[in-house]
Amino acid sequence: MGMMMAVSFERYGRLYYLDPGDASPRVGDKVLVPTDDGPEVAECVWAPQWVGDDVEGLPVCAGLAGPEDLERDERNRRFRASGRAAAKRLIRAAGLPMRIVAVDHVPAEPLFTVYFTAERRVDFRGLLRDLARELGVRVEFRQVGARDQARMQGGVGSCGRELCCATFLKDFEPVAVRMAKDQGLPVNPMRIAGACGKLMCCLKYEHPLYQSPGTEQALGRRGGGGSCDRAPVCGPRRAHEAARDAGGASPGGCGGDGAETRPA
Repeated sequence: MGMMMAVSFERYGRLYYLDPGDASPRVGDKVLVPTDDGPEVAECVWAPQWVGDDVEGLPVCAGLAGPEDLERDERNRRFRASGRAAAKRLIRAAGLPMRIVAVDHVPAEPLFTVYFTAERRVDFRGLLRDLARELGVRVEFRQVGARDQARMQGGVGSCGRELCCATFLKDFEPVAVRMAKDQGLPVNPMRIAGACGKLMCCLKYEHPLYQSPGTEQALGRRGGGGSCDRAPVCGPRRAHEAARDAGGASPGGCGGDGAETRPA
């Protein structure tokens, strides 16, 4: 068995899982996370705990962050804040129809990346030159969609929990309205749309639980037979199709005639 811990680069941000290695951080401690651009400072959200053998291949924590690491991280945060303020000011001065979602700074490059949303393509070449001249580093602008915007900004979904895309989802998979219908949800955009305005991602990864069994399950009846064609996950009721020539009543375990199973 191995051990696993979870860290976050931003407060209430996406969780990243690490092998604690020789470190034993507590919740709230600052640790070093190995990245392609060198070790970065993150906060321990879950203290190390034992996990099964099926969890393997996690990056190893580089240890607790020292005073120099914390000072470097604070400088990077101040630079990102000043760069974001400068980008907003230049965008307003140029009158460009774009909205900044997030910024990132890689000191090793050095590179300053601005993520933005816009309803159409924007010519930001002049803005790029002005911002690079003011910050003194190479600047990139990347346009993102509604789903990526929700993932970067975070938020709370209609279920009352933090957005899946901002916590544990890594990739966005296609979601269809048919998935909502199969789960018995009303096809109402206000009910099945997420914070990004698109169909909720949970409709995709919960869909297999609501699909009908591949083969109909026979239901015993008094004097006849029937078949179970759907078994909803949420609730004890069971939809069934009774045989036309069967005159017996449905058993209590199948709620086709209004009966409902009760937990013992």
